[in-house]
Parts: sequence; structure tokens; C-alpha cells
Amino acid sequence: MANSYQTLQVRVARIERATPLIKRFTLAAADGGPLPPFTGGSHVIVQMQDGARRYSNAYSLMGSPDELGHYQIGVRREEASKGGSAFLHDKVAEGDGLAITMPNNLFALSAQASHHVLVAGGIGITPFLSQMHELRKRGASHELHYAYRAEEHGAFRDEIVAQSRQAGAGTARFYVDSLGQKLDLDGLARGLQAGAHIYVCGPAPLIDAVRAAAQAAGIAPERVHWEQFAAPPQAGDAFSVVLARSGRTVEVAPGESILKAIERGNAAEVECLCREGVCGTCETRILDGEAEHFDQYLSEAEKRAQRSLMICVSRAKGQRIVLDL
Repeated sequence: MANSYQTLQVRVARIERATPLIKRFTLAAADGGPLPPFTGGSHVIVQMQDGARRYSNAYSLMGSPDELGHYQIGVRREEASKGGSAFLHDKVAEGDGLAITMPNNLFALSAQASHHVLVAGGIGITPFLSQMHELRKRGASHELHYAYRAEEHGAFRDEIVAQSRQAGAGTARFYVDSLGQKLDLDGLARGLQAGAHIYVCGPAPLIDAVRAAAQAAGIAPERVHWEQFAAPPQAGDAFSVVLARSGRTVEVAPGESILKAIERGNAAEVECLCREGVCGTCETRILDGEAEHFDQYLSEAEKRAQRSLMICVSRAKGQRIVLDL
């Protein structure tokens, strides 16, 4: 098993409504001191206790990495979610305490890129806000393309425009679906200059479209970066998981994760904080067989090595896999 996360106690210093569905939460250290440093694209996992129910949701840090007196996260209320966003929207007030993990970055800016092209959809704008602070400080060449479905859903647009004007660096373009404004992803990918990297965060269809456009344009995979805090839907045939330490075999049903199958049968003690393939706490060693990897935690090289998998989202490639549990 992998990471055991250190927890920070924070206080909700301020709550602001950014759009009809998005609130910004400003978090300060409970002891009043500075918070740990982070880099653009970092996230924290917010741990919430609602009676007997516990939620752990990952959120990007959207403030300046130079301002450690507080963190800021943007939370979109998701009706069809695990419940954490609704809890934050409906039950958390200014002055309340929360527990969060130390910042972690799975969506860092590339040091090799000569130009950075940022593509955001909806709430996917949040990691780019901290990244743009970092890019402006570096004096790095960059541009932002931000798409959302209607004018009232353009969270943080005014701030982006104001900061871009003040810095005099980078460009920001906005695309409002209800106004018929469409982002030409194929054209963007074809026009990507040599040495430039493209980053995308937002709904799964946007991420898939950017990755497909980049592939069609012949852009090397290492120049394409993406992030989405949502577990992929479990799909695929049933398979068996052999737990090597106990010798037990667990049958994983179609549409079921390995983690849920183990918990359903109380077959082993496992730890998983996020259940979305981003925190690394459920990383488990593969002893035999191969995995289909759906997490965002392991690098592409680590996935190819087939030494471990995240049991919350990843599956067996065949009918059987043996794990170090």
C-alpha cells in the first residue's frame, strides 16, 4: 500500500458564490499560521464527516502559490456525485473546521515547454488559476482557452481578464456555448507550435476531444497533460482477484470496482481516501496478471511496468489477477 496522507486542520474563512453552481471556499490554517507551499496545478483532498457518512473529495488549489496565508478551492455542486460537493454547499459555513491533506501535484507545468496552452471547461478552470499565477511570475509564454455553457457559468472570468491585463502577459479567450461560440480543438492542436505543451481540465468529453485532436495532429503524448477528479465508470467483464496473503479469491462483477468487491466480501483491510484514482492510498502490488489502468496517479511508465494498480478504479486485463493483499 502507498501513501498515508498527513492531515491539516483548516478553518473556512470565507465562502463566496461564483456562479449559480460554484462556490469559492477560502481556507486558513486552524492555528493561524502559514499553510504548506504548493505549485500551480496542485490539489488537496477535503475530508468531510456528515453524521455516519464520510466524504473525501479532491479539489484544485486556485490561489497564488505565493500566498500561503490561505488556500482557495472552487466547488461545483454536483447532484449526481458522491455527496461531498452538496455537503460543502449546503452544510458548511464560514468559521467551520475541515480536514484537508497536504497539497499534491499530478498536473504540474512542464519545465520543458516553450509555450503553454491551457484548455478549461467549466469548473476545470480552477487548476489553471494557480498555474497562471506561476506562469506570470516566470514570465512564461502561455494562453488560456476557457469554454462554458452560458454567460452566468463563466466562473472567475472577470478575475482572469483583470489579472491578464495587469500582468501584460499571456492571452485569455472565452467560448460561451449558448452564444454559439465554439472552441476549435482540431485547429488548436494543428497550430500547436513545436515545443509547446497543451493542458486540459474539465468534463470527460472535453478531455477526450483534446487528447484525440492532439493524437490526430501528431503531438507526442508527453506534450499533452490532463486532469479530471472523477472516477471513470466501471465497465468490462467480470474477473477474479486472488488475494495472495490470505489465499482468498474475490469475484469482481461487471461494473464493480476491485475495492468495492473486496469491501463487499470483507475480504481484506484496505485503505482508500479518494476513490477516484488520484490520491494513491489504495496502490497495490501486482503479483501476477496485468491491469487496465484508469487512475491519474501513476505515470505512463509506471502503468506500462505493471507493478501496481489503484484498486479503486483500475481493473484486470484478463480473467484473473493476483494482488499483494
